[in-house]
Amino acid sequence: MHESDDPAAVTRRLAGLRQEHRDLDTAIARLALLDIDKNDDLTLKRMKKRKLWLKDCIAQLESALIPDEPA
Repeated sequence: MHESDDPAAVTRRLAGLRQEHRDLDTAIARLALLDIDKNDDLTLKRMKKRKLWLKDCIAQLESALIPDEPA
C-alpha cells in the first residue's frame, strides 16, 4: 500500500506540511520586519519559494482526500 492510498497517512502528511507552512509564515514575517541585507534577502526569497511549494503540496494532498464521485 502506498502512502497516497492511506487517508490517515495523507492526513498526517497534510498536518506536517501545514505546520511547516505556518512556521515559515511566522519566520518570513519576522525577517521582513528586520533591516535585511543581501544575504537575508536571498534567505527571504528562498523561504517564500518554499512556502509556495508547500501550498501547492497541501492543495494536491487535499484534492487526493476528496473521493471521486461517479458522473
